[in-house]
Amino acid sequence: MAAKIVVTGGAGFIGSNIAHRLADRGDADIIVCDRFGAAADEKWRNLAACAIADIIAPDTLIPYLDDHASDIAALVHMGAVSSTTEQDVDLIVETNIRLPQRLWRWATQRQRPFIYASSAATYGDGAQGFADDNTLEAVARLAPLNAYGWSKKAFDVFAVREARRGAAPPAWSGLRFFNVYGPREQHKGAQKSVVAHMHPRAVAGEPVTLFRSHNPRYPDGGQLRDFVYVRDCVDVVEWLLEGDRSAAIVNVGTGAARSFADLAGALFAALNRAPDIRYVDTPEDIRAKYQYYTQADMTRLRDLGYDRQFTTIENGVADYVAHWLGRS
Repeated sequence: MAAKIVVTGGAGFIGSNIAHRLADRGDADIIVCDRFGAAADEKWRNLAACAIADIIAPDTLIPYLDDHASDIAALVHMGAVSSTTEQDVDLIVETNIRLPQRLWRWATQRQRPFIYASSAATYGDGAQGFADDNTLEAVARLAPLNAYGWSKKAFDVFAVREARRGAAPPAWSGLRFFNVYGPREQHKGAQKSVVAHMHPRAVAGEPVTLFRSHNPRYPDGGQLRDFVYVRDCVDVVEWLLEGDRSAAIVNVGTGAARSFADLAGALFAALNRAPDIRYVDTPEDIRAKYQYYTQADMTRLRDLGYDRQFTTIENGVADYVAHWLGRS
């Protein structure tokens, strides 16, 4: 019987891209665990062309793992309540802390590799920098700005503590994804990347809107983010799985902060249009917690031996526009 890799959140944005890459390799059966919602949400489309072996519901995940333990080669846990505006904190706790704890313990007991999605949201306002220091003290003192970021930090603390006392999977990695954009994010609605939000207006010949800066150190459109193409995130996951590597908590970005104006410029260039940007005030309800700068420190991943190049926003947006955005 073929080995199985379970990808939770496998119909979501990053998860479905991972499922496609691993299924295309053909060396393991890919089992997707996810919820799909209504057909109109079209989340199912993310897997329409993917040769997955099975689909399981989240509430049957642990029994499935127990029943197929001898065949499970690895767990890739991308499932989460990922909305930064989610108000049901009990739901966030159960989904983003309790469930991955159960999966961690299963992978530890069964000695299976475990990769999970952390987030750059754990860094909060960035006042403490963006270095992926794996000491318990460093992880614990981070101060996220929302419940989502807090839940990701809470599980990072759990993972580091368990690993420190020797109760960890044989290979484990918590990937702190920065600002990911790219294919298979359309179902995310308001949580889509800025590129996906701008594209319909830009392709229609209209101006795109960006937030005005309310910080004198940054011009309008000069707010900076580490924008990372989803293909690069999948590359990291594939590299970790290929070598049964353990990265512990590690940043996944490009290491190069770029402005929102640069991002919009890349979109207009991909559409062969001159940039046309209008600025609007940042809503007051998010202004106090708005981040003006994020940039992944990629030293740890490079020191582990990862040598693949990350995609610039010019090349990433061009590929996204040419092959994905605007397709029915």
